[in-house]
Amino acid sequence: MNHQNESMTFEAAMQRLEEVTRLLEQPDTPLDMSLELYKEGIELIKFCNGMLDSAQQKVTVINASELPQ
Repeated sequence: MNHQNESMTFEAAMQRLEEVTRLLEQPDTPLDMSLELYKEGIELIKFCNGMLDSAQQKVTVINASELPQ
C-alpha cells in the first residue's frame, strides 16, 4: 500500500475507486493507463476491505461487551 492510501478515508477511497472504474470503462483509455488504473483499483479495494474488516472487528468487540452474558 502506498503512503497516499495510509491517510485516506474509506469514503475518499470509494470515491476514487468509482473514478478509476469510470476511467477504465472508457474505450479510449490507453492500455498503459488502464494497467496503472487497474493496479490502483486493486490497491484501493484491498484498503477498503481492510477498513471494513477492522470496523467489523470493532463492532464485534462492542457487541460482546455491551450484550448481557
